[in-house]
Amino acid sequence: MKLPVLSPLYRGRQPSAIRVASIRFAQRTDDTRAVNVAIGNVSLPMHPAMVARMRGLGDPGSPFAEGVVRYTPTVGNSETNDAFLRLIESSGGVRQGLHSLITDGGSQGMELVIAGVCGDAGTNESPLLMIDAAYTNYMAFANRLGRRTVSIRRQLLDDGHFALPDFDRIERVIEAERPGALVVIPYDNPTGHFYDQASLVQLAQLCVKHNLWMISDEAYRELFYSKESASSIWKLTEKDVPGISGRRISLETASKVWNACGLRVGAVVTDNAEFHRQCEAEYTANLCANAIGQHIFGALAHESTDDLHTWYDQQRGYYFSMLERLTQETREQIPGAIVSQPAAALYSVVDLRNVVDEGFEALDFVLFCATEGKVTLEGEHWTLLAAPMGDFYHGGPENNPGRTQLRIAYVQPPDEMARVPRLLSELLGQYRKRK
Repeated sequence: MKLPVLSPLYRGRQPSAIRVASIRFAQRTDDTRAVNVAIGNVSLPMHPAMVARMRGLGDPGSPFAEGVVRYTPTVGNSETNDAFLRLIESSGGVRQGLHSLITDGGSQGMELVIAGVCGDAGTNESPLLMIDAAYTNYMAFANRLGRRTVSIRRQLLDDGHFALPDFDRIERVIEAERPGALVVIPYDNPTGHFYDQASLVQLAQLCVKHNLWMISDEAYRELFYSKESASSIWKLTEKDVPGISGRRISLETASKVWNACGLRVGAVVTDNAEFHRQCEAEYTANLCANAIGQHIFGALAHESTDDLHTWYDQQRGYYFSMLERLTQETREQIPGAIVSQPAAALYSVVDLRNVVDEGFEALDFVLFCATEGKVTLEGEHWTLLAAPMGDFYHGGPENNPGRTQLRIAYVQPPDEMARVPRLLSELLGQYRKRK
């Protein structure tokens, strides 16, 4: 009997580059263990105030004490929204005039924002403009929604630094493509590139000049490793960028700085009342975000600025020591490899372009590691799961820098992260010998 067919979207869909190694490794039947650095799945405990809320879910006084879990308002609990605005304020942003909507994680927020600011792909109007390498979910959601995306590419220099495209080049792309919005990720995923406040000012000036929405993904705000201060779209002023008010949107999340990836709580924050109102109207189809997660995250609304900054300092110290050590050790283990300089977020890009031959494909290498590669360490078999970078770039396989690049996420405990340079080096040797 003939079965109904899948949609064209589903027929062509492949797993995200961030998840593909985990999916393939799960099918493996030998005793090999994996250091999974393919996805930013943080392994640290949440902020103590959030942990206390989680442990007290059934206590007297908790809204869940009787075992009843009701829908929240579509916009989210007022306490949870206040927590996100409180965090913006703690980083030097101005919360006055901001509107917040709670979502099921930052990813849900991305989809809502793309739906709200970009025209249908069929009309070729108002695409989403990104700076490559760009977080893959933006392209995936745009494809799901039938929106077009365009990009301009940054470079990974031989010394490990990323360079933003020249602002004149960005403006030429804007004039040619006529995007509806520009996405910036000041603490960048996947590159670990840090956009200082001066760079955000220049990008905001382009948005005002060409009447674009400015979308800032601030999932990793406060995770930066320099003497700069935190940068944010909410630190832009009318004095800095006349006309910026009313065109800003930020994506917020509990996942990264607050170590609560599985909580699935995020927010869409904007200074445009009409966008907020219509975003809420669109989100009514989802009813509301996770009620229990909102309650847990809402604990941060009551933390002092000093406490929040102590937390930020602890998080930065934890990640920077690993980033610095592993960057250096990977360069030593694989001479000629370019490893991006740790500047922000919790990722490094390893580019093997000076090490491998023309036929090398990062995805093929990642799948080899997931399905058969293994290294013996202290009597146990280990492999490495990383994210191939090809899907983080626009334009398909031709001239794609991601063909030789891997993203490493600093999310496993330090003892496991310490294995990464050797695993990567030995697995690469096995793969090249096999080929």
